Order: sequence, then C-alpha cells, then structure tokens
Amino acid sequence: MDLRQLEAFAAVMSAGSLTAAGQLLGRSQSAISRLIQDLETEIGYVLFTRSRPCVTPSEKGLLFYEEVRRTLGGLQQIRIRSEEIARGEHRPLRVAATAALAAGLLPHALKQLREQAGPDLPRRFGVQSLLPEQVVKSVAGESVDLGIASLPIQSQGTHIHWVAEVSCVLALPKGHRLARHETVALSALGDSPIITMANPYRLKHRLDQAMAQNEIHPSFSIETNSTLNALAMVRNGMGISIVEPVSALGGSMDDIVIRPIDVHIPYLFGVITAKGALGGEHVARLIGCLKDQARLRLPKLVEHDPQNLAAIMGSLYSVAEA
Repeated sequence: MDLRQLEAFAAVMSAGSLTAAGQLLGRSQSAISRLIQDLETEIGYVLFTRSRPCVTPSEKGLLFYEEVRRTLGGLQQIRIRSEEIARGEHRPLRVAATAALAAGLLPHALKQLREQAGPDLPRRFGVQSLLPEQVVKSVAGESVDLGIASLPIQSQGTHIHWVAEVSCVLALPKGHRLARHETVALSALGDSPIITMANPYRLKHRLDQAMAQNEIHPSFSIETNSTLNALAMVRNGMGISIVEPVSALGGSMDDIVIRPIDVHIPYLFGVITAKGALGGEHVARLIGCLKDQARLRLPKLVEHDPQNLAAIMGSLYSVAEA
C-alpha cells in the first residue's frame, strides 16, 4: 500500500471531489483517480461511488477513512516532532477535554501555566474537544498527555489526580420571569420549555430524576449533547436549561441569565493521565493550574479524594436540596 494512495484518498474525503483533491496535493485529477483506483484494487473493495463532479464515500470507505486519518495524522506528528527534536525543542503538550471543560476551564489554566512557566514552556500545545468516553480512551492510549472529563470515568488505564463537584445551574433568557429571583426553586419551572442533555447515562439521568421529584412536566423539550448548544438555544428564547456551570466560563453570556437552583444536581469532573506515564514538569504544572482555576472560578466547589472513587460514583445518581 503506497503512502501516496492514502494521501490521495484522504484528500478526496476532505475535499469532496477528485479535482479539489488534486488541487490540494498539487496533482492532476487523472493522477488522483489512478491512485484511488489502484488503492481500491489493492484492498479489494470500492471506496467511492462516482457521480460527476462529486464522489460519495461508500460505507466501507468511511470505515477505512478512520484508520487512514489516524495513520496519516500520526505520520505528520512524527515529522513535526522530528524537526522539533533537531531544534532541541520541548515535546508538545497534548490535552483532551470535553467541550465544556475545554472551553470553560482549560483556557484559564493554560494562561496561568504560560504566565508561570514563561519561555520554558513547549512552543506547541494540542487541545482536542471530545466526548467523555473518548477523552478517557485517548488518555489511556497515551495519544494525549492529560485529560479533563466529566464523571463517570471508567478505565483501568488511567490515574485520576483530582475530582471536583459543583452544582448545576439554571440558564434563562434575559427578561425571563424567573430571572428576578436570586435562587430559583426548581419546582417553579412548571411546564416551561426545557433544553436538556441527551446522554441518559450521564447528566441527563440526574436532571430527569430531579425534574420528576419536583413534578416538572415541560410543555416542549429539546435534547442536545452539548451545553454550548443548550446555551445558544436559551439565548434565542427556545427555553430554559439546567446546565453544568463550567460552560458559562468560556462563552458569551449576552442575553443569558445564570441562577443557582434550590436543588443540588451534582456535576463532577476529574483530571486524568495514563497510568504509569511520566508526564513531566509541564503536565504536573497544568494539573495544578486546572485545580487553581476551578477553585477560583466555580462557586461552592467541593474537592473529592480520588481514592474514594466508588463512593463518588454512587453520588452521581442522587439529587438533594441545595
């Protein structure tokens, strides 16, 4: 299997046509077409269905692309790192986090790290926004140096450095009738339209439990997998949302009012590295900066001992009065 074939395939997947892929790689359309045909012959199945001027990836083509993308990405990182080694530069610091933590907490921690470490920092950082399960997988597989994810965290291949717990909050459109209250009674939501989380095994379970206990029956609801999506819908008057408070640190809160609620709905998150990995000084510093910023910016934050993970996980599926 020729590397040029894989590059041509990846370029067609990204660009959507043979012509555009050729422009990306500086090759003719016919050259790209030959490389794709040779690759299909070698692997024994069709990667694209042709419909001029576009091509559509086959089901097997989509599966194959995931492997090719990872392989080419790894080769690119090897090339970049080899050049950095030649220049005597530090290894880049790679972080994976859920969208809320990547946008809300991580930027503040990275700024603190940069101010503290100065020119001693690596010249390059890598930040990936992933689902919680993908964060854990990336850390366990050592494709990143550090992960920040919401609990539950289930992996024998990771080490949890610290765990924090905060209370979910209510996001309201500016001018909403409940915005005048300093703390909102959850029961006051009544039949208000609600934007809620989609994953039934994470925050949504606790939200559903709290709403059932308080006899809340929304007249309309939207499910999303992202707090940032929920906040955007609140901003546009689609409803209200009970969200983790971290996202409010990272995005514009124009036209959104955040209020505490009288019921404690826990949101827990932790910082993890691969078990046995030698993260180095910068990883250790970043772990400390993340804790500093969480303490500074998240009201009533509670820190938990990661050694008590089983008990912590048990608290994920209960709600209580705030």
